[in-house]
Amino acid sequence: MTPFIQRARLEALLAASRDQHVVIVGDAMLDVYLRGDVDRISPEAPVPVVRVRDRKLALGGAANVAQNVAAMGAGCDLVAVVGDDAAGHTLRAHLDAGAMESRSLVTVARPTTTKTRVMARSQQLVRFDEEDDADLSLDDVDRVLAAIERALPDATALVFEDYNKGVLVPAVIEGAIAMARHRDLPIVVDPKFRNFFAYRGATVFKPNRRELESALGAAVDLDHPAALPETFARLGVNHLLLTLGERGMALVSADGVVHRVPTTAREVYDVVGAGDTVTAYLATMLAAGASTLEAAVVANYAAGVEVGKLGAATVSPLEVLEAYDAHHASV
Repeated sequence: MTPFIQRARLEALLAASRDQHVVIVGDAMLDVYLRGDVDRISPEAPVPVVRVRDRKLALGGAANVAQNVAAMGAGCDLVAVVGDDAAGHTLRAHLDAGAMESRSLVTVARPTTTKTRVMARSQQLVRFDEEDDADLSLDDVDRVLAAIERALPDATALVFEDYNKGVLVPAVIEGAIAMARHRDLPIVVDPKFRNFFAYRGATVFKPNRRELESALGAAVDLDHPAALPETFARLGVNHLLLTLGERGMALVSADGVVHRVPTTAREVYDVVGAGDTVTAYLATMLAAGASTLEAAVVANYAAGVEVGKLGAATVSPLEVLEAYDAHHASV
């Protein structure tokens, strides 16, 4: 059973989220969805011909975390890099239109990361990635650190959202953590393999199980957590929140205590963006005064809503409350 949270407590935390301001540092991207029908195979090659009926643009990566924070009514600053190109201008416009701050975006001499998905009958046929994922230059690193320093005085939480696109290099990670710890902010990390062990001092470290085991070079046995203290010694973080797919999540503390948080999803339609939703809710709930376990439980409800939607989508506090009520009515 999902660890319990009183409805009144949930309501209070969601209401308090409107007073928070989350700074998100990481890899922003523009998602392009081309949807259409397949009626024939191309005479040029044995591939389906998609007649595009609809084109949708959406925020992805760290920008999707930002829009989930904004959907809670909280403020946010997104510190990320974009190119001086059409995708970068579109990403800025989407942030501004969604009541998010684009002031902390840093324009660099590289293309804005863009992922184009071709869909037919709700199935993804192919994805095209346009990006440069090399590490930022030293000059661009300095500009990103300056943007973080300008954003943090208003912050009540800091998020790192890493997609291995070259923004979260060790100098950015270590500099931002030092600034956040000086202000006693909760720090939430959604890592990738490139700088997996660079986040010492983080409050919650949120890999999926495969990512953690790959980085450690060993299996993680949550039922016999004797080896977990060694894992925490290597990572230097306070809590691990392991996402386990259809089995929900596991919150592990440095003292070896493991809390299982089973999924509350009623229907899984599309898992794209679910991790971004968890990260956004986790950080904002911690900023609002939730315990780490409470934040994980609330984030779990939000994820259960998000996977019932197509693509990277936002989840409102009202939807979380409705999911809470539906879950408790069924148990």
